[in-house]
Amino acid sequence: MDARKRILAILAGLATVAVVIALARLASAPSMALLYAGLEPRAAAEVITSLEQKGVPYELRGQAIYVPADERDRVRLGLASENLPATGIAGYELLDGLSGFGTTAEMFDATYWRAKEGELARTLLAAPGMRAARVHIANPVRRPFERDKSPTASVILTSGGGTVDETQARAARYLVASAVAGLNPENVTVIDSVAGVVLAAGDDAPAQVKDLSGTDRAEALRAKLERLLAARVGEGRAVVEVTVDTVMESETVSERVIDPASRVAVAEESSEKSESSEGGGPGGVTVASQLPDPAQAGEGGQTSRRSSSETRERSNFEVSEVRRERVRMPGDIRRLSVAVLVDGITTTAADGTTTWEARPEAELTALSELVRSAVGFDEARGDVVTIDSLEFSPEPVLGTAAEAGVFDLFAVNAMTLIQLGVLAGVALLLGLFVLRPMLAAPPAALADEREDDAPEGADGPINPEELAASLEAAQEVLGPTPESEARLLTLREAIAERSEEATLLLRNWLETREPGEDAA
Repeated sequence: MDARKRILAILAGLATVAVVIALARLASAPSMALLYAGLEPRAAAEVITSLEQKGVPYELRGQAIYVPADERDRVRLGLASENLPATGIAGYELLDGLSGFGTTAEMFDATYWRAKEGELARTLLAAPGMRAARVHIANPVRRPFERDKSPTASVILTSGGGTVDETQARAARYLVASAVAGLNPENVTVIDSVAGVVLAAGDDAPAQVKDLSGTDRAEALRAKLERLLAARVGEGRAVVEVTVDTVMESETVSERVIDPASRVAVAEESSEKSESSEGGGPGGVTVASQLPDPAQAGEGGQTSRRSSSETRERSNFEVSEVRRERVRMPGDIRRLSVAVLVDGITTTAADGTTTWEARPEAELTALSELVRSAVGFDEARGDVVTIDSLEFSPEPVLGTAAEAGVFDLFAVNAMTLIQLGVLAGVALLLGLFVLRPMLAAPPAALADEREDDAPEGADGPINPEELAASLEAAQEVLGPTPESEARLLTLREAIAERSEEATLLLRNWLETREPGEDAA
């Protein structure tokens, strides 16, 4: 080889060795599994620090942390014993750092409410699908000669699966109101970080009022009827549609009924009074009558007497009275409509043909009675139940059945297999298209060497056509024989396939043949 080819051979050999080493390292590298993902930067830094201290290999892929698959569970349990990863919100552990000396009442109150907010946020994060939560409690300071002020609170939620619905918002509201003394649920505002305000302060609608349009009840009735009909007609051979017309208005009715014919004495009171009096009549006016001593007065005059008596009775009666108050909330069922479509009966004959026929009327009547009983049919309310039997159209088959693939048979990561295949292909290409052509001698070099090895009297390479003509002339001179024809055919094929080697061989044979020797 010349210098250029030697350099290329060395470089190709080094590349092949590097590929082999890479294959070996990749094959020996452990399979990585997800440890944690979506952590806050501070929590992720604490987890990485703990892994480095324990000597556990890890990989960072964006916001995800990967560790060897065979050590993932053990690493998770070890981090959990260290309270990692931290949620980022401190709770009651804030109170552990307070000491009795140097802590004022204001400092303790502020720390207490911080711990309360952190604990509530942790509880909200425990709900499935909740990614972030923050709680703020405004507790007014009590002052003398000031009316009582109730605390207020606000909650901001971030859901991992979209927006926060009203059910989750009401649950968060009642959780915060129950954890803070004196806090009414109406004073808690719930905010979604994506959709905005979900429940504003003062929104005191009852939590039990749900789905005023009746959609949930219609779905529940439909599922119940499909399960009931499937026991008779088979799975998927009955279609049920339920419409629930609900009352959307609220109404309060107060009623008071008084029965004058029914009275009951509840109290009786009686009193009796008698009075008597006696006195003299007026006499003449004399000097004796004006004296202080009545004995000196004259005996003249008349005497009068009076007596009286009085009796009183009082009775208290109660009249029968009935008071009624009815509150009609939105969501009551006004009218119910049910439509049921069932498939008929399909029979298969001996020759393989299938026939369809509608279900008997008696069977449809029995199914209708079952449907009426299941939905709570009320004729006075105007409910309607319709059931019929019609032939179902065959559903088109979409897609193909899922089958186990090649990778399901081996517990190997697909990405690892792809990497191994790519590296093996690169190594194979280097060996086939770089090393092999360089190590093999080119045909031109072999031809040059064969020309150099030719005898000195040769005039150059013999044309194969001239060689074939010479062979035919020799055959005419010697005469056709079966052996000569077979040999000439073999010789022609050899000349056609390897013309250069045949030319050199014939040249050497002609040069070395004696003059009187027979050409045959």
